[in-house]
Amino acid sequence: MATLASNRFPTRHDADRNVFLIFIGLVWMGVISGFGTDSFRHVSAHGLDYPWIVHVHAVSFVGWLTLFTIQASLIRSGRPDLHRRLGIAGAVLAGWMLIIGPATAIVVDAWHYKTNGETPEFLSVQFTDMVAFAGLTGTGLLLRANPAVHKRLMLLGLLDLSDAGFARYLNGLAIIPLGQGGVAEFASLYLGSDLLALAFGAYDLATRRRLHPFYIAGLAWMFAVQLLALFLFHSETWKAISLRLIGA
Repeated sequence: MATLASNRFPTRHDADRNVFLIFIGLVWMGVISGFGTDSFRHVSAHGLDYPWIVHVHAVSFVGWLTLFTIQASLIRSGRPDLHRRLGIAGAVLAGWMLIIGPATAIVVDAWHYKTNGETPEFLSVQFTDMVAFAGLTGTGLLLRANPAVHKRLMLLGLLDLSDAGFARYLNGLAIIPLGQGGVAEFASLYLGSDLLALAFGAYDLATRRRLHPFYIAGLAWMFAVQLLALFLFHSETWKAISLRLIGA
């Protein structure tokens, strides 16, 4: 029995109190730098001409990130009781994100197609982001009774959802040496969020000397869905489907 206990993945480490909040803070930095820069440029050039659903999506996403920060802070301060109560709101908001995310993508891509003829194959990235988020966050919520699994899958779900923020600014700065090609394209979309996901694995190796099996599975799920997004993006069949999705 003692041997089995020693082989279990350690649920907690003293550094966890700060490290989870540090990762969440880095997500905030990526989102604010990306969406803030992109929004400033757009408003400067075109004014406040966003479709109304964009504002709903922005409020929803910031709400999710804020709730996630509060939940991590409650665990750090020793209030798991409040964390569990707010978890109900988190589950509802996660479900809402799965509705508002694809709906916003369709409306915005239809808007771009109508105004400048930009075809909507980028829906492959937007839709698969939500597929990855649903798999990671949904499983994390279902396995909330296992803290080690729950917090790793929830964090991976947050990192997956934050890729658009990093892609709008920080990824572009980082991939300049890569030039053109498939690697550069992949990095332009996912570099910031994926590096944070890998960094969390490095943290587990440093503090636990092992990776949690659910972290490995979650990371593999993220990468598989991202590769699927790029495959679809370059598919003529998907391009035709995406045009139908926006009603073109």
